[in-house]
Amino acid sequence: MSTPTNKIIIIAAPSGAGKTSVTRHLLTTLPDQLSFSVSCATRQPRNNEKDAVDYYFISVAEFEKRIDAKEFVEWEMVYRGKYYGTLKSELQRIWGHNKTPLLDVDVKGGINVQQQYPLQSLSLFIEPPSIDELERRLKARGTETPESLKARIDKASYELEFKSQFDHIIVNDVLVRACAEAEKLVRKFLSS
Repeated sequence: MSTPTNKIIIIAAPSGAGKTSVTRHLLTTLPDQLSFSVSCATRQPRNNEKDAVDYYFISVAEFEKRIDAKEFVEWEMVYRGKYYGTLKSELQRIWGHNKTPLLDVDVKGGINVQQQYPLQSLSLFIEPPSIDELERRLKARGTETPESLKARIDKASYELEFKSQFDHIIVNDVLVRACAEAEKLVRKFLSS
């Protein structure tokens, strides 16, 4: 499993709240300490996404086989027919390089990891300034159909109910400020 010195950073948020931007900032500013934990996903890659860099893109059948083999530290069917999850082997790989895994996960996944590693994890919830702003951001991506946009907004409203279960809530109204706040919290946690 892991030793008490193996730490985990969890970044969770509703889709479009800015968790990927915050994650990229942390990886850029703390490259010697953090390593991105590549999640598995059963969806198709978006524009510039690369397999084994952004996600391990696998089939639903392969994902379900790995669930049965208990290979995930957390997994979720985030949207109907679309699984996402973090492999235990990914955490071990990063710890093996003497770095701290940085997980960019959905809200339920973040809670699950935190419950399994309560003394080793720092969990940050990235909150959008409002649901209206979140909807504007998702529309600006240009990747959503009206149906998928509605599903993401409905899910985000639900996920906001769980923000108090995280160690810290960072409101992403100004990205630079949200990144700086996350960095300060992560630096403090890593040095403790």
